[in-house]
Order: sequence, then C-alpha cells, then structure tokens
Amino acid sequence: MKSKKHVAQALIAGVLLVSAGFGQTPAPDNTKMNKRDREPGAVTADQQKMNKPDRETARQIRQSIVKDKSLSTYAHNVKIIVQDGSVTLKGPVRSDEEKDSVMKKATAVAGDGKVVNQLEVTPSK
Repeated sequence: MKSKKHVAQALIAGVLLVSAGFGQTPAPDNTKMNKRDREPGAVTADQQKMNKPDRETARQIRQSIVKDKSLSTYAHNVKIIVQDGSVTLKGPVRSDEEKDSVMKKATAVAGDGKVVNQLEVTPSK
C-alpha cells in the first residue's frame, strides 16, 4: 500500500514540476540570424576548416575566451570560425566591453587584420 502511495505522490509532483515550466520562457526567434546566414558568402560554423593550423587557432581562441570568467555565458559560447587563418566571430555578447574583449583575444591569437567581428550586443532583459 505504501509503495502505491509513494508512486502516486511522485507522479503528482512530476506533473506539477512539468506544468510549472510551461509558458515561462518563449522560444528564441532566430529568424533574422538564419536569413543572414543563408546570404551568399556568409560564413557559418559548418565551414570551419579541419586542417590542424585552423583547428589549433580556434582552440586557442576558445581557451582564451573561456578562461576569462568576467565574460558572460553568451561570450563564452560565441562561434569561432577559422578558414585558412582568417577568423570570423559570430553570436551575441552582453555588452560592448565583452565584444571588444572577445575581439582582442581572437586578434592576440590570429594576428592583426585576420579577425572579422560579427558579434552582436544583446543586453540581458
């Protein structure tokens, strides 16, 4: 008898937890980003080169960004696309300061004139 009572309580608790989460956070709308990434000449993450120097450049940039704990999760997760030594940065960051910081970190690894900054400032709501 006790086990049936515990199962029923667990089911009720699960239903309440699941239903409490509905309707609280709207799904992100990436329509503008998706349209932009379909334009001719747009650089996307699937175009990352898999040669060793480009992979190493991307790894070093990512490592430098993630080590900086003052940056937001958004900045830690920007897209880093390296093609033949040229780096493209894409994605949202929380402030102009973060945008500059990520750009500087990428430039320190790749070199001056080798980084295209397509980061977008999206302040928290």
